[in-house]
Amino acid sequence: MKKSRTAKLLALTLSLTLVLTLAGCGGGEKATALDLNSLTLDQIVEGAKKEGKLESVGMPGSWANWQGTWDGIEAEYGIDHNDTDMSSGEEIAMFEAEKSAPTKDIGDVGHKFGPEAKDKGVTQSYKTSYWDKVPDWAKDPEGHWMIAYTGVTTFITNTDLVANPPKSWADVKAGSYKLTIGDVVTGATGQGNVLATAYAFGGSIDNIQPGIDFWKEMASAGRIDQGDILLQRIQAGEVECGVTWSYNALTYRDQTPNYKFDVCVPSDGAIMSGYASIINKYAPHPHAAALAREYIFSDKGQTNLAIAGAIPTRTDFVVPAEIQEKTIPQEQTKNAVPITDPAKYAEVCAKIATAWQEDIIPLMS
Repeated sequence: MKKSRTAKLLALTLSLTLVLTLAGCGGGEKATALDLNSLTLDQIVEGAKKEGKLESVGMPGSWANWQGTWDGIEAEYGIDHNDTDMSSGEEIAMFEAEKSAPTKDIGDVGHKFGPEAKDKGVTQSYKTSYWDKVPDWAKDPEGHWMIAYTGVTTFITNTDLVANPPKSWADVKAGSYKLTIGDVVTGATGQGNVLATAYAFGGSIDNIQPGIDFWKEMASAGRIDQGDILLQRIQAGEVECGVTWSYNALTYRDQTPNYKFDVCVPSDGAIMSGYASIINKYAPHPHAAALAREYIFSDKGQTNLAIAGAIPTRTDFVVPAEIQEKTIPQEQTKNAVPITDPAKYAEVCAKIATAWQEDIIPLMS
């Protein structure tokens, strides 16, 4: 009896020590102990409902019709959602900075940022039930990031402000209006736009200089709008001609009834690139984050993305005909250069960011 009682006391002491240790480490450390891939979908749903909340970053309702997905998750599972909008680099930085007191669960980052987030150790794995229907180039082999959709470089021009909307980068060069392309230093959209101009003027992913030269000319002429390409600015008439992904251009157009717009893919230089979901390693609501990724790859989630003009990644998913008729015509996207190598893309985006800081920003001062 004495030996048994001592063992019980020892076990109690060890349990209390473990609880105190976990409490001291914060929600993030507890999240790392959860293996999402070991759970059934029913367990994930049950856990998500208990958590009752989902905090995303860089996934506002106006981007790629995320609102349709958030509304769907709330209606089907009763989970409240909130988003804090930020660039891909800022998302990763937030996950890292908040690891001892995490507040965010899931983010959406440019293709090249997925491997970066994994390398920084701020993500956790979850392979959805649609794993085998997602191409290898669109997912991390261990499930730390997954690309649900791609978009193509697209012009959105306010025709109430610009009489002759551009159809090509050559048209832009010949114009006089300002161009809004987004954050090039930390943002995947802006960096992708610069790469597109490299292709337009005879360069490539291995030769970005033609693109940099173009933007030097634009900066010297005072034609670069230093603000970001946001729905609020478009609705306020602050953007003459913006360059963004196809799904954003269509959403911005449809949500701005007070102006008329021309939306098209530049004929001489466009890339096709995807955005990947990353689940915070320290997520305070890990089940809800996993359920969100699951929903994004479901038929409902892929349809929501297609409605905005995004190109769903799942190989077995067919976009309904009525949706295809309302998006960018396929003939405009056929010459877009697909980005399938995240390591190479990360390398060139880093070069673009450096060149922008060193060669372009000083010309805009």
